Amino acid sequence: MSRFLIRARQPWGDGAPVRIVRDADILASHLEDAAHFPGGHATELIAPATEREVADALRVSDYVLPIGAQSSLTGGATPMGERLLSTARLNRIESIDPVGAPTVRVQAGVTMAALDEALETQGRYYPPAPTFGGAFVGGTVATNAAGAATFKYGTTRDWVQAVTVVLPSGDVLDIERGETIAHSDGHFDLQLAACRIRVPVPTYRMPDVPKLSAGYFAAPEMDLVDLFIGSEGTLGIVTAVTLRVLPVRPAFCLALIPFQRRRQAMEFVHRLRETSRETWHTRNPRGVDVSAIEHLDWRCLDVIREDGLDRVNGVSIPPSAVMALLVTLELPADTTAAAAFHQIGGAETERAPDAPLVRFCRMLIEADVFDDVEIAVPGDRARALQLLALREGVPASVNRRVGLAKEHDARIEKTAADMIVPFDKMEQLLEFYDDEFRRRGLDAAVWGHISDGNVHPNVIPRSFADVESGRAAILAFGREAIRLGGAPLAEHGVGRNPVKQQLLRELYGEAGIEEMRAVKRAIDPEWKMAPGVLFQR
Repeated sequence: MSRFLIRARQPWGDGAPVRIVRDADILASHLEDAAHFPGGHATELIAPATEREVADALRVSDYVLPIGAQSSLTGGATPMGERLLSTARLNRIESIDPVGAPTVRVQAGVTMAALDEALETQGRYYPPAPTFGGAFVGGTVATNAAGAATFKYGTTRDWVQAVTVVLPSGDVLDIERGETIAHSDGHFDLQLAACRIRVPVPTYRMPDVPKLSAGYFAAPEMDLVDLFIGSEGTLGIVTAVTLRVLPVRPAFCLALIPFQRRRQAMEFVHRLRETSRETWHTRNPRGVDVSAIEHLDWRCLDVIREDGLDRVNGVSIPPSAVMALLVTLELPADTTAAAAFHQIGGAETERAPDAPLVRFCRMLIEADVFDDVEIAVPGDRARALQLLALREGVPASVNRRVGLAKEHDARIEKTAADMIVPFDKMEQLLEFYDDEFRRRGLDAAVWGHISDGNVHPNVIPRSFADVESGRAAILAFGREAIRLGGAPLAEHGVGRNPVKQQLLRELYGEAGIEEMRAVKRAIDPEWKMAPGVLFQR
């Protein structure tokens, strides 16, 4: 078989009538995603349970919007009159391969929490999972999602070995990484049941950043599997995925570290990044190995106190703290909680035998933050969940505030950014955020994955005027991120959000958007899949 041609197949299984749900109460729960994007409406929903049902549904539908957990932060899972196709019933973990480089084969509707639970029973681990455990695997592939551990492990794209995609025509592609690459002149050949199609590869240059969810992937002689990763459901429906996983699950230690000054926090992040890279390079079993560093700014800490999240989770954050880091430290899998406890504590730490956790504690002492640290040692699942709940509680609390404001003005929507820059430009971007929010008089909270140079400024709107001003601020942020050598769209995708679609144009230019349209026209000539997502027709 040619490496430059892939042949589609017909879907497996017997045909079944497409079951269409029109119940208004059921539909009402699917008219809005986590972005609180306004105007959602639909009259029909399909929830196929087999590949055949997905294919049949696509053949008989005019316009389709694939949805999963609807945890999208871009409006990409908010319907605008399309027939909804939910992947919730495609929820089987088909296999976990223990041989060689282990993999797991899952259907698109499996949640990240269910995947993690299944892998944990076998001591394995899937590193790029997003922080929201309710997200569906298919959705993470559709957006090239990236979790907290991108700093060490990369994004979803780096871990996808194969995908099964049902095309708008009902044809099915089984794409294995490494088996189908683009011609040197920049196109793919797809042999469908009815015809052979030529899919052009865009020529724009993508930013060289650790994570990117900004339209169709493009690179010379690229792999076909990468075209569908990050395509946001506009080219077909991913029904199953083969993911690589780690053969041994590390032990994790979580530390919540408050700082009195932002510069002090940034210096600590820099030191952790450099120390961890040295550990990876030397493979030092006693080195400090940090896979993720997340941050919460002063307004996030205010939200935590306002909503009592610190009291609920038994966490003490000094009132003078202006920034907090949540650090994930990886330890050897055989590290026990008892051993870890004995290695911590002031002067005792200095006399303790050399070990990763001891080295980390010494770094905390040197930074003069040890006494304020809240820590969850390996095996203390309850404490770890409390620290994670605090981190997850911030976006949930901000989204709740957006929802409350929307009750008074339906035009209000989530107004947030998802930028990434090289880490050495991070402080410049944060200062730009500060200045722009201050100049506009906007209430805003900033959090994110500081170890990747990726943070999320979120407007807390009091009126629709704040939303309008916030949109203008985000455009300014995006342009600054591009100027600093980064990207305005890191991990959440583009969706229907008009500001994010504008940022996509700013990143690639109108010519780049037209190249994406050419890909869309080749695979989906009737413009059936997720119309209005990523770009307008």
